[in-house]
Amino acid sequence: RQVFSPSQAERDASAISQAYVQSGRVAARVSPKIIRRSDNRVDLVFEIFEGKGIEIQRVSFVGNKIYSDRRLRRVVGSKQAGLLRAIVSSDTFVEDRLQFDEQVLTDFYQSRGYVDFRVTGTNAELARERDGYFVTFNIQEGQQFRFGRITTTSEIPEANSAEFQNVLKIKPGVVYSPTLVENSIARMERLAIKKGIDFLRVEPQITRNDRALTLDVEFRLVRGPRVFVERIDIEGNTTTLDRVIRRQFDTVEGDPFNPREIRETAERIRALGYFSDAQVNAREGSRPDQVVVDVDVEETTTGSLTFGGSYSTDAGLGISVGFRERNFLGRGQTLSANVALSGDRSNYSINFVEPAFLGRDVAFSFSSAYVETDSDNSLYDTTYASFRPGITFPLAERSRLTLYYSASYSDQGNYAGASPTLAAEAALGGQFASAVGYRYVFDSRDTGLNPNAGVLIDTGLEYAGLGGDQEYLKSTLRVVGETRVLNEEVTLRGIFEAGSIDFMGGTRGRAVDRFTQKVIRGFEPNGMGPIQANEHLGGNLFAAAKFEAEFPLGLPAEFGITGGAFYDIGSIWNVDTVVPPTAQSVGFEPRHVIGLSLFWESPFGPIRMDFSKALQKEPGDIERQFDFSVRTDF
Repeated sequence: RQVFSPSQAERDASAISQAYVQSGRVAARVSPKIIRRSDNRVDLVFEIFEGKGIEIQRVSFVGNKIYSDRRLRRVVGSKQAGLLRAIVSSDTFVEDRLQFDEQVLTDFYQSRGYVDFRVTGTNAELARERDGYFVTFNIQEGQQFRFGRITTTSEIPEANSAEFQNVLKIKPGVVYSPTLVENSIARMERLAIKKGIDFLRVEPQITRNDRALTLDVEFRLVRGPRVFVERIDIEGNTTTLDRVIRRQFDTVEGDPFNPREIRETAERIRALGYFSDAQVNAREGSRPDQVVVDVDVEETTTGSLTFGGSYSTDAGLGISVGFRERNFLGRGQTLSANVALSGDRSNYSINFVEPAFLGRDVAFSFSSAYVETDSDNSLYDTTYASFRPGITFPLAERSRLTLYYSASYSDQGNYAGASPTLAAEAALGGQFASAVGYRYVFDSRDTGLNPNAGVLIDTGLEYAGLGGDQEYLKSTLRVVGETRVLNEEVTLRGIFEAGSIDFMGGTRGRAVDRFTQKVIRGFEPNGMGPIQANEHLGGNLFAAAKFEAEFPLGLPAEFGITGGAFYDIGSIWNVDTVVPPTAQSVGFEPRHVIGLSLFWESPFGPIRMDFSKALQKEPGDIERQFDFSVRTDF
């Protein structure tokens, strides 16, 4: 209870109205009403007319010559109202979002060398019918600049400029990006820490060459102020343990203070996804040469329960239920469990990840799975169960290595066909495998020198023979190259995949052990490769090269519909043990497929449709000329 103040009631009504405006309901009206009671008391009631959220009818740009309106609409967060306006919330006009859009436009252009880019103004005009806004961004793109001369000078005797120059990755002629400069500074400062040079700071000096459209960068190594970190204070973490936040710091109490490291730490804390807001600031400590780092966070939900539905021409209708907690018990651990059921497959799995095992940048994980299949494309059923613990650690900035142990049980049973080879394999019964292996991943698609191109290399090797019923050596390789061309309107992608399995020590390979997956589009899973008695056996070797392009179809960007074209070539071959009569297509016989794709980023989940035509196939191959898949979580 408190003394009634009409002016305070009006201010509260205005605050409520402003909250509605920020959520896009600019027509909302809030009126304070007084209900008189006995004993000189009143009840205060706020009558609210919410109104409808006013949508954005059009987002346009003035002054853009390099990138089209369609491309820039994909950058900003404000979206035009489309066919699914009842579902999509980003098409509701929110004035505060426009400031964010201006910043992301600036970041987009500057990361592509347009250092003079600026937004000269943003206009939001209400339609005459007052049912929508027309948003216009006025921009100046400027010229694209590239790196010119890259040099390093040192004012610190123990810091050799040539040695620091060698850690730089940027080269003359590369499109200029502030991010590349920041990354270079971080590399130099890490080298200084490694060499024990305290208080080294890197100051970039930029020299413009407007005639050549280049920017010369001189990295100056200077001695920074002698300031130390007195302590790190953390507040607001009601669930997350302090150590989860502290391990994002490369700095501890007593270390030299580096403002750049503190900014990078703030980004890492926000990237955890555990907090709706995270602020990291430095203030003067108990002495002028000391600072206190304050971390103020606000917790957010980190658990999710998902219910999904899917449809594919492989398995028909399917349902899935999943639980995932990204900050288990506030320790920063991830725990997930999933159940997926479809017409020919049952899949149960549980996964756990500790991202900082023993307090180091090493992730410990274990996964367990149980799968049963009853596919229409084979005359046998499969059962598979596995348990796999492993550790993952970084090798370099963009590469990681995983070492693991795997224990698995597999059975290829209930065979009802005419292939002597498959019958002999089914008679073996269930098999236990005990294996160790590694997986190496290098990914530069989002972090490389070129923001429009990158490479993914994923390779692994597994040896089974540490006890159990099987001994084999299995290797896999996947290489993906991706680039965006024509002002980033078209994405070109090349994929190469290969694998081999070599059975040793008298182990008899089975179809469930060999490669039977869908190697290229245009064929059913286990629908190509070695065949006997009209039944596919799988292969010990496979290789495939896939080339595809994704491009706009001229539809409004808010529809989320794009097209694609692809060409695939690949084969599955080699079976080491074949019971007579001899199988067909045992050797390397490449199949060729061309096709068109349709992609839709729908509110219900990504939908993909592939229409394919086999240019080269072999007798017994099972074609699939149309493939459709959709998945949604709700």
